[in-house]
Amino acid sequence: MAGKKRPSSSLEELDVSSPKSAEESGQGDNSDAKVKSMEKKKMRKALDKERHRLALETKEQSKGKKPEEPIAVAAQMSAVPSLTASNLPSLHVNLFGDLASMDSSVREAAAEQLVDELREVQKAYEESGGKGADEAAGEARLEAEQNDGLENCAASLRYAIRRLIRGVSSSRECARQGFALGLTLVVGAIPAIKVDSLMKLIVDLLEVSSSMKGQEVKDNLLGRLFSYGSLARSGRIATEWILDDKTSIVKDFMSVVISLAGKKRYLSEPATSIILDMVEKLPGEAILTEVIKAPGMHQWMDKAAEVGDPDALLLALKLQERLNVDIELFRKLLPHPFSSDNFFTRDHLSCILPCFKESTFCLPRLHSIWPLVVNILVPEMASQEDAAVCSSSSKKHKRSKKGSSSEDIANNLRSFFEVVIEGSLLLSSHDRKHLALNVLLILLPRLPESCIQIVLSNKIIHCLMDILSNETSWLYNAGQHFLKELVNLVSDNDDRRVAAIVSLQKYSNGRFDSTTQTRTVKQLVAKFSSAPGCILFVHNLMSLFVDEGPVTDEPSDQSQTTDENSEVGSTEDRDPQAQGNSDFLKNWVIDTMPRVLKNLKLDSSLKSLSDTDTEKFVKEKFRVQAEIMKFLAVQGLFSASLGTEVTSFELQEKFKWPKAAISSSLRSMCIEQLQLLLEDAQRGESPHVINDPELNDLGSYFMCFLNTLCNIPSVSLYRTLSNEDEKAFKKLQAMESTLSREETKDKAGVDATKIHALRYLLIQLLLQVLLRPGEFSEASIEIVICCKKAFPSAAHGDSSEEEDEFDENGTPEFMNVLVDTLLSLLPQSSGPTCFAVEQVFRFFCDEITDAGLLQMLRIVKKDLKPHRHQTIGSGSDEDDEEDDFLGIEESEENDVIDPAETGDSDDHGDDFEGKSGAEVVDEEVNKNDEDNSEEMVGVDATDPELTEKDEELPVSDESDDMDDDAMFRIDPYIARVFKERKISTNDGVQSQLMPFKFRVLALLEIFLQKNPGKTQVLTVYSYLMQAFIKSHTGDGGEQLRQRIGGILQKKIFKAKDYPKGTEVEISSLETLLEKCLKSASRSRFKTISSVAQNSTFWILKIINSRNFSEPQLEGAVDIFRNILVDYFNNKKSRLKLGFVKEVIRRHPWIARQLFGFLLEKCGSAKSEFRRIETLDLVECILKSWVPRSKGELDKDVSGSSKLLKKHLKALCELIRELLSKLPEKQSRRAEVRRFCTRVLDTISVLDLKKSFLKALTPDACLLCQSQLGTAFTPFKALNQ
Repeated sequence: MAGKKRPSSSLEELDVSSPKSAEESGQGDNSDAKVKSMEKKKMRKALDKERHRLALETKEQSKGKKPEEPIAVAAQMSAVPSLTASNLPSLHVNLFGDLASMDSSVREAAAEQLVDELREVQKAYEESGGKGADEAAGEARLEAEQNDGLENCAASLRYAIRRLIRGVSSSRECARQGFALGLTLVVGAIPAIKVDSLMKLIVDLLEVSSSMKGQEVKDNLLGRLFSYGSLARSGRIATEWILDDKTSIVKDFMSVVISLAGKKRYLSEPATSIILDMVEKLPGEAILTEVIKAPGMHQWMDKAAEVGDPDALLLALKLQERLNVDIELFRKLLPHPFSSDNFFTRDHLSCILPCFKESTFCLPRLHSIWPLVVNILVPEMASQEDAAVCSSSSKKHKRSKKGSSSEDIANNLRSFFEVVIEGSLLLSSHDRKHLALNVLLILLPRLPESCIQIVLSNKIIHCLMDILSNETSWLYNAGQHFLKELVNLVSDNDDRRVAAIVSLQKYSNGRFDSTTQTRTVKQLVAKFSSAPGCILFVHNLMSLFVDEGPVTDEPSDQSQTTDENSEVGSTEDRDPQAQGNSDFLKNWVIDTMPRVLKNLKLDSSLKSLSDTDTEKFVKEKFRVQAEIMKFLAVQGLFSASLGTEVTSFELQEKFKWPKAAISSSLRSMCIEQLQLLLEDAQRGESPHVINDPELNDLGSYFMCFLNTLCNIPSVSLYRTLSNEDEKAFKKLQAMESTLSREETKDKAGVDATKIHALRYLLIQLLLQVLLRPGEFSEASIEIVICCKKAFPSAAHGDSSEEEDEFDENGTPEFMNVLVDTLLSLLPQSSGPTCFAVEQVFRFFCDEITDAGLLQMLRIVKKDLKPHRHQTIGSGSDEDDEEDDFLGIEESEENDVIDPAETGDSDDHGDDFEGKSGAEVVDEEVNKNDEDNSEEMVGVDATDPELTEKDEELPVSDESDDMDDDAMFRIDPYIARVFKERKISTNDGVQSQLMPFKFRVLALLEIFLQKNPGKTQVLTVYSYLMQAFIKSHTGDGGEQLRQRIGGILQKKIFKAKDYPKGTEVEISSLETLLEKCLKSASRSRFKTISSVAQNSTFWILKIINSRNFSEPQLEGAVDIFRNILVDYFNNKKSRLKLGFVKEVIRRHPWIARQLFGFLLEKCGSAKSEFRRIETLDLVECILKSWVPRSKGELDKDVSGSSKLLKKHLKALCELIRELLSKLPEKQSRRAEVRRFCTRVLDTISVLDLKKSFLKALTPDACLLCQSQLGTAFTPFKALNQ
């Protein structure tokens, strides 16, 4: 082909072929033009094949040449006619190969070198009068025909031009780009080339005939296109007209290009681009006289609007922009007079609508008309000015007089979207929907922030939702790409991000993410990290909430859309029939607004910032909290009696409500979010940073705001309160105000933290009274009374009848009443209220009484499912404490171990287990607080029934159901919680009791954390241990078991302090120790056994701290002795001797007391396995009496010697018994011999050989000699 590289070695073939071609071309006439053209093409193909063959042969020969043949190579090169052999300027033909290179830099270098060489060749040709280099090399050798119109050009130049024209038709690599570049530079640099002759040569060389195949036709058409483009970009056409304005070169060029554009659809747009390239170089006069009046121009423009020709519209707009005058030729495409406002009128857009619709032919590439239209719609300067105004999202947009352009842009944009995008493209085919999305992507970056919501309209959002809700949609990938680009475009600007979020959620009714199954909105919301951006977002959410503009939920007219797909995966839809579409959006607004605060990373950076920066951050965060709080309070607590808008002159703010009444569920959600907001504020308070409570205390700010709104005549609470609730509401208000003043007086005092915690509890209760009418009035009044008793100064001037309860004789202690009241709040309260209760308890728990602590512990321990064999009147809780603590099934006392038992069961194969029970976070319970609180009933903590003793629940043989009387016998608190619910089944009651237990456990954890050294910790431990064991034997649940186990391990066993005062009695410790050891030895649950072992270590640590005398410790030793007796005699014992070994290692006084007993039991043990296991325990005790290092040998070991000497007789008897009855298994016999050897070593170290030999009987001595061998040799010599 013509575009292939022609090596210089093929010039010989060119010498023969060129004259023939020239001769044949000169003999033709018009009638035989086609035939001769075909013959010439066939000849060129044959020549190309031959040249290619010669090139390959030359290349192979050059590779095979040896270095020893330089003379032959030189001779061959000299035999090849080439311009390089002459001293005259020459053309290197290999440059044409470089023009097709994939590397753009190689192509550019080759084009520049080609121009330089051809310029030199032409210069030499002109200087020599038409001869020169070509005459030396042979003109005919370069395939230069005599009638091509290039008579004034050198043969090399003529050859180069013809080859460049043929090269642009080649589809090999980057031949079109490279050869077009070369043609542009050559034509522009050498004036001798005639443009009109070149245009004719292009037609001749790239002729298209009916006999050609499709790809060949396409290559030639594209070759013409690139050739004409080279002419236009070279500037020669404009230069020719400027030199001679009478020439018709411009019209001729326009004629051939317009003719080419009409041949194929894909040629139209690039042909228009070529015309525009030429127009850029022409003066305005030439455009009016030559371009506008060119042949074919009138017909093209006349039918463009009807058939929909975007290229004609593109050309008309570009010429209008260049000339800036109204042209009659473009009257059907452009308005008269032309202006951007007139262009984007609805009537004119409707006229040129076919042009926009037909621009889809070049998808996925976007047609050139769209960037031009977008530039007219949103001028570059206007978008930059708007960006400068909106550079800071915290500032309000102040419009100047020049700002009217933004209004014009908005109006034009609305018209454009209504007519073109929404009215045409979105209602048509998939390609045109795709085109609409692409147009949006180039339009969005240029738009002012105020216009984004115009672009992201209702139909656009619904189209996007329809596309993304169906993964099989043809446009699914296009929709994903659009969404990704949209997120990238708006991520770095708060104003744009707010506009995008509002549009996405407003037109999807708050369900964009759920419908499209993406996280787009959540990701955009998470990007608000600055206080100004958060406030801007909050204000827009407020406007969205109260906006009364109707948003239809109609789907767009997409052919691929199915309505059922739009609701797939909706997690935000709670009750669509009840709430309606509008409630979905309001629900999302209420839920999203507090989440904005989570993105403000202020608290985590307090340590690394200066005090000034920290204070600034805290103030900004408080400002965001205050804005959210005001919105939630206004929409959740109040309603306007006159209209939907109220102005507060005191606050200097205007408050709005939606015209349609807010549903009760939305109001409840506002109150719940308000409670969570106050909880987060209480958790994240930084009193050390800002001393001004008005800038750091959101609770105080809320109460002031609440009181102000209550005083506005036209504003009232959204519901009418009952007498009891209204009384409680007012008392809570008054007490909070009083405590606030007291806190201000005592800012740095100890009572300030207590007052602050009580204030937040009062605020949460106030909201609970509104949220749950009739349930919290009594508890609220009791809390108010407790506040008065805790701080008498707050009760001055307020004498209430409720205080009479405390004034009578035998009044309950303040802490008992406070604990009762706090416990009564836990079952039915929300999570934030429970957190407030925990904070109050945290600051008052140091003063808790035993009675109050027991009330809490009974709730944790209580199991509503009684034991199967329990009967009425079988006893109180105290009678069954031991059985509950052990949690084991007792076996018969005469169930002893069979003497023949080997003891190889798996029950004894477990090693000493580590600690168990991970602390479970209480968040999962708080998540269900709302649901649980709706099903629970308030607890009257001051009821006289609280003083009754707990009694066991009677069980019916026929059913597990409980009547009201039976429920009252369970526990006063639990009975109060569930009586109104009438939960008849134990499962229902148990499921409701579980969150109550978790919340009480949270209070107990606080108590243990603050008071680890109090004696009351033993009581807490005892009850928690019972509850922990019950959670295994009953239906306590895995979470409760882990929670209790975590508290025992982390807050009791691993605490830095422990009870060690004189109030701790040895009898109580012995009782606890006995229960722990029984659980460790008899429980079938590994977790119980492990916790019981840790409990034993903890109790022994307490016993050691008291420094009891040996007689006082005898009871503890007897407990260990009894446990070991059970181990030797009862096969049900699961005691791990590794645990006992660890006890002995930590507490040597137990080893001294148990050594003789172990020797006796080991010798008489019926189980061979357990006897061998006990030997390891005895050996451990012996090791503790022997010095461990050489340095300790000098120390006095007389005490150990005396102690061992007392037990030498029993030790000798044990050795005799062991050696006389050796086990059958080889491994066990080895263990026996190893033990005996270790005993002999210990006796030798303690220098008790003589005493040992005296205590050793003759038969035992003979056994030692025969079984122990060399280990007994020293003793044998001493005996002799």
